[in-house]
Amino acid sequence: MNEPNNPEKFVNELKNLREIINGLDKKVIIIFLSVAVLQTISWYYTSRKFFRNNLFEYIPSGYDVYLIEYAYWFISDFFTLFILSALIIKMILKENLKDYGLQLGDYKTGIKLTVIFLVVMLPVLWFVSAKESFVQKYPHLHSARDSWNVFFIYESGMLIYMFAWEFIWRGFMLFGLKEKFGYYAVLIQMIPFVILHNGKPELETFGAIAGGIALGILALRTKSFYYCVAVHIGIMFSIDFISSLRFRAGDYGIGFNSFLNIIKEIF
Repeated sequence: MNEPNNPEKFVNELKNLREIINGLDKKVIIIFLSVAVLQTISWYYTSRKFFRNNLFEYIPSGYDVYLIEYAYWFISDFFTLFILSALIIKMILKENLKDYGLQLGDYKTGIKLTVIFLVVMLPVLWFVSAKESFVQKYPHLHSARDSWNVFFIYESGMLIYMFAWEFIWRGFMLFGLKEKFGYYAVLIQMIPFVILHNGKPELETFGAIAGGIALGILALRTKSFYYCVAVHIGIMFSIDFISSLRFRAGDYGIGFNSFLNIIKEIF
């Protein structure tokens, strides 16, 4: 039979729960809750979907509404993921932004590893982009393939977005949890990073597992998330640039003649 309601037992349970909560690391709680709230704001209010459903109709005719849609996403997420995170660090945690990777850190190692990573990735991207189905997906803003002006506006927006994206994972979350969890923080920040890749091509999502770990290690090694931004935007820019050149040239070969034919599209 069920025990009758016991007010004293309920009070003791609440007391034990309060003691457990009081014993938790307040900084860790703030970081976990902040990331959850900021990412939720990003998903519902600063996304392209929100713009499309709520603001799309207000754009005057004659404007590239899709470019404006991406600009809204990039700028809004920069504010949500970077500015608000930085305010939490300064005003709630009352800590120095430098301690969260907002510094050059070990720039010699950072630059060297960034260059090595990009040099290794460029040949991979060259071969992967040889599939027309791949080129059809990048850049995500298709009008960027037709106009270099639109392309560079789009990529500039992507840069500020990547800065904010890298900061919340490889800055705010990673360095914020490092004191409590050590290098386990690399794995902790990798999990939401991978989850947010769901819905993208399978190889890209599986690659985000290794990528999230590698970027986390890079950030801790250099004490800066700047080099993670450089790697991430370097890869995305290369994918978009090569894809745009292939699309313009209509050439999906991998040989030297294809390379020369594609390079002509720059000029």
